[in-house]
Amino acid sequence: MNDLLHFLQSPWPWWVGGPLIGLTVPLMLWLGNKPFGISSNLRHGCAILLPEQAKPSFFRYNWRAEKWNLMFAAGLVLGGLLAGGVFGNPEPTRLSEGGLQAVQNLGVQLRPGLVPAELQDLSRPGVWLILALSGLLVGFGTRYGGGCTSGHAITGLSTLQKPSLIATAAFFAGGILSANLLLPLLMRLV
Repeated sequence: MNDLLHFLQSPWPWWVGGPLIGLTVPLMLWLGNKPFGISSNLRHGCAILLPEQAKPSFFRYNWRAEKWNLMFAAGLVLGGLLAGGVFGNPEPTRLSEGGLQAVQNLGVQLRPGLVPAELQDLSRPGVWLILALSGLLVGFGTRYGGGCTSGHAITGLSTLQKPSLIATAAFFAGGILSANLLLPLLMRLV
């Protein structure tokens, strides 16, 4: 049992994890004609929760036909909870010396887990600012790009769609700019 737990807690090599992730979505599309995208679940959620008389036409469709996508998203949440709670690695995150120095220069202490404790303290106004700004940027980028990174980078690229290549490149560029320009500015507020 300890060997299995150690196997699940250890990082898998890129040549195992990458193909597993990269081939799952094209197989779903090919075998079941099921296009993948997590942000579409927000539309499904609104279609489920909004009262019929208050629904705009955008939310009036047969959301039951998309139950598989809702179950997929629920599985992601459950998998994340299991990975973090049951199979979480108690060791601090392993970074290169350069990466460790860059994180410490931001004023973040490296501890076990992926989210620094400095960004989980909701009593600090700076944390609320970071959450609000991050949500705004992600929401705007998702809407402007016509989908989220999972839809474009996984499904769109696997079906060779040019708009998905452009959107994915823009998502990556935005992430690089945010990590190198915005994050250092915002960490000063925390």
